[in-house]
Amino acid sequence: MTPQRNTIFEESAEILANVHHPGDQFVMRVKAPKTAATAEPGQFVHLQVSDERPMRRPISIMLTDPEKGTVDLLVKAIGEGTRLLRERKVGETMPILGPIGRPFDLSDHSKRYVLIGGGVGIPPMIFCAMHLIDKASTVVFAGSEVEFPFALKPSTALLPGVGGNTILGITSLEERGITSRLASNAGFYGCYEGHVPDLARDYLLALNEEERSRCVLLSCGPHPMLHAVARVGRELGLPTYLSLEEHMACAIGGCAGCVVKTVEEGEEKYRRVCVDGPVFEASLLPEFA
Repeated sequence: MTPQRNTIFEESAEILANVHHPGDQFVMRVKAPKTAATAEPGQFVHLQVSDERPMRRPISIMLTDPEKGTVDLLVKAIGEGTRLLRERKVGETMPILGPIGRPFDLSDHSKRYVLIGGGVGIPPMIFCAMHLIDKASTVVFAGSEVEFPFALKPSTALLPGVGGNTILGITSLEERGITSRLASNAGFYGCYEGHVPDLARDYLLALNEEERSRCVLLSCGPHPMLHAVARVGRELGLPTYLSLEEHMACAIGGCAGCVVKTVEEGEEKYRRVCVDGPVFEASLLPEFA
C-alpha cells in the first residue's frame, strides 16, 4: 500500500493570498510548482506554520493549477499552529512538503461518484469533483456548521430525494456542470436541515436500483461524519472510501505515529495514515466496519 518513492517534494512556498472567512476559516493560495504539477485528489501537504513552530501541520489540498504552479488550501484555525498560519502575510514563504499520501481512485468513469465532505473535509471533495469534470457522473454533498467559505448559488439541477428548499450549491462546481447541495444544522438559507450523510442517503435511496448500484461513496470530514457515511455505504451495499484525519509528526512514513488498524484478507495490520492513506476503503477499517 505504500506509494512509490521520490514522489514527495520539499519547496519554499510563497503565500499569494490569504483570505479570511467567518468561523475562523481561511483560504490560502501558495506557489508550490512541484506539488501543483503532481498532486492528485485526496493528497495533502505538510507545512511549517512559522519559524517558531518547526513541527509541521497536515493540510488537505483543495485545488491546484499546474500551469500557474499554485495550490489552494482551506484551513480552520483551531489550535495555536493554525492560528499562526492564519496570520501569515502575502509575500511570505514557508517550507512545504507535498503531495503526500494515497489519493482517491477516480479511474472508473462508468461509476457515479457521490462525494460527501464535512467542514475542512470539503476541500478533497472539491478537488475530486474538479478532476472528474467531463469524465464521470458526479454529485457533491457538503456540510458545515459555520458559514461556507465559498461563493454559493441556487442550483439549476434537480436531484432525486432532495427537497425543494435545499437549493444552494457551490458556485465553482455548478458553473462547471457538477451538481452540489449543502447541509447544516445552523439554519442557513437554502441548505438541508440536518447532517450531510443523511442528505446523501436521501439522494441515494431515491435512485432506482440500477443507478444506485453504479455509485461509489468518497468522503472526508470529522470521524462522527465518516462513521455515518460508512453506515450508509454498508446499508446500501456501496463501495465507500474514507480520507482519515490524524495527528502527524513526520507525515512521510518514518515515525509511524499515525497508524490505523486494518483487516486485510483476514489479517490485522497497522497502516500509516500519512503514506498508506489517508484514503482507505471503509470495509478494511474495523473502526468503521
